[in-house]
Amino acid sequence: MAHTFEDLVTLEWLAEEAHAAYIANPGGDTRAAWLAAGDAFQAAVTEHAAAEGKSRVDVEMAAKKIVRHPELAA
Repeated sequence: MAHTFEDLVTLEWLAEEAHAAYIANPGGDTRAAWLAAGDAFQAAVTEHAAAEGKSRVDVEMAAKKIVRHPELAA
């Protein structure tokens, strides 16, 4: 199943949230959750870029831009 661009944005939000949780509490399973979320985002980016015939880097940066700078997405 190909991921939509909106899916990528959601996965990046989840990865950012998991990273924040790891920073707040580096013990326990927070690191594993952060790495798993990042891996899911990266896999989805690769799949989406291939399906759309776009550069993987361009797709990744576009999703990260929306998550990190939502004011620019409007």
